[in-house]
Amino acid sequence: MPAMETAESILRVVEWWSWIGLIVAVPFLSFGVDRIDESARGTYLFRVLAVPGVVLLWPIVLFRWVQLERRGRSR
Repeated sequence: MPAMETAESILRVVEWWSWIGLIVAVPFLSFGVDRIDESARGTYLFRVLAVPGVVLLWPIVLFRWVQLERRGRSR
């Protein structure tokens, strides 16, 4: 049974990771991407395509977003 508990734990971590990533992706792709990259304005198909990447890499996205907002930079 330890293998089953390990598998369930891994699935729980993946589920939490995905939920947090989705929570980060919605505001980032709705508001944040416009502030970071001017060329992303009006690119709604790009936002849909970027959802899986943001969900997967949400810690990096969040870190960079906060960094750029603190600097007041818009690239």
